[in-house]
Amino acid sequence: MNKTELAQKLAKKTDITQAKALEIVDAIFSAEPRNGIIAVELDAGRKVTIPGFGTFSTKRRAARTGRNPATGAPIDIPARNYADFKAGKTLRERVSE
Repeated sequence: MNKTELAQKLAKKTDITQAKALEIVDAIFSAEPRNGIIAVELDAGRKVTIPGFGTFSTKRRAARTGRNPATGAPIDIPARNYADFKAGKTLRERVSE
């Protein structure tokens, strides 16, 4: 399912226009700078928890030494933050059935 299909299903389920549904999906999930409720919260270092569905958070990956696969030469990989999602119990149980 892509964003447009998600907006279509949201519009049908909630009896709103598809344009309004797309606006809502963008407001929640957009990854553009200063847009998207979830991304803004993650940028600020906060978690977003949706009970039963899951938790979006950021984690820190430490700096490490890796290898260039083509040459085998060691390379330094810098530390960085990354987005993480942990499925909630209800979602995990539903998917595993």
